[in-house]
Amino acid sequence: MGKPKVVLGVSGGIAAYKACELLRRLTESGHDVRVVPTESALNFVGAATWSALSGHPVSTEVWDDVHEVPHVRIGQQADLVVVAPATADMLAKAAHGLADDLLTNTLLTARCPVVFAPAMHTEMWEHPATQENVATLRRRGALVIEPAVGRLTGVDTGKGRLPDPAEIFEVCRRVLARGVTEPDLVGRHVVISAGGTREPLDPVRFLGNRSSGKQGYALARTAAARGARVTLIAANTGLPDPAGVDVVQVGTAVQLREAVLKAVADADAVVMAAAVADFRPAAYAAGKIKKKDGADPEPVALVRNPDILAEISADRARPGQVVVGFAAETDDVLANGRTKLRRKGCDLLVVNEVGERRTFGAEENEAVVLGADGSETVVPHGPKEALAEVVWDLVADRLE
Repeated sequence: MGKPKVVLGVSGGIAAYKACELLRRLTESGHDVRVVPTESALNFVGAATWSALSGHPVSTEVWDDVHEVPHVRIGQQADLVVVAPATADMLAKAAHGLADDLLTNTLLTARCPVVFAPAMHTEMWEHPATQENVATLRRRGALVIEPAVGRLTGVDTGKGRLPDPAEIFEVCRRVLARGVTEPDLVGRHVVISAGGTREPLDPVRFLGNRSSGKQGYALARTAAARGARVTLIAANTGLPDPAGVDVVQVGTAVQLREAVLKAVADADAVVMAAAVADFRPAAYAAGKIKKKDGADPEPVALVRNPDILAEISADRARPGQVVVGFAAETDDVLANGRTKLRRKGCDLLVVNEVGERRTFGAEENEAVVLGADGSETVVPHGPKEALAEVVWDLVADRLE
């Protein structure tokens, strides 16, 4: 079996230079990449650069090497087509089936998964014409990644920035791994919590936990690669924003609850992967708590935090909403998990064993996913994205 064949389309936006990093990641991870730029894209990065980095000749026209019928063959033979950056003009051409250069012809002949990574000014992204074109492409099965929020050309800031090339690569890798032409979560809004909450004790101390947020981020990346609109509520992770994901940063359990309740109003599924503190200090010390010579410290009084999972399970924001919880246990893992599933009232509960050297902060995970219908799905030790795929498979079944 040969290397996976990837077509990297590059349209004429200032972010074209960032596609060089995406190309490098694709080639270094064992993919055979053919770069197909538009004529406008060559104003930003020249053909010699694309050819040198990919190891393939570069052309923008259907008339080059006509005997090889490139306008048909390139798309037919591809395992994945990714367009990064995808300008408003390129999205419009793709949505309306125009074919006036090699890239747009390739898009029409491709029968593999197609990923668009838009990049443009905020006003262009939000324009009704662009939004209708994006909706059309998604309806036809293309994966259009939501652009990032940040610094744009000049002094402008807003939504429209090309996501980080490393994160676009992660989307491409997941799409290729699934081997499915059309993403199955298109049109769905999913909300995911990740990380660990921190409850302030004084200006320099807090009560927290060991959660890194990696499992929640794996769930977010996987859902985005399957076409969902993703809201990720992140508590103290320090991880880079996944491509195509709206990230809401929070610190405490109360802040996380507020963000979740706001986000779930129109969500089809909610996955509570964050490690939420059960308790918080009853009082916050305005100044650093000092150590007194010869005296034991004063006891720290605690109060309960809200039970967010039980709350959203009991009061579903919309009919048919699927709610998934996580249970980190240190002993009697399955017994405690079944008890928690009944108490929380969620549809699925991902139960795993944790400890100082297990799960928290690691790249791998293993779990049993318990269903309110009595089902048990064992996920063996492996990458956290493998567990994420299983969770979304189970969620998708219940959404249908």
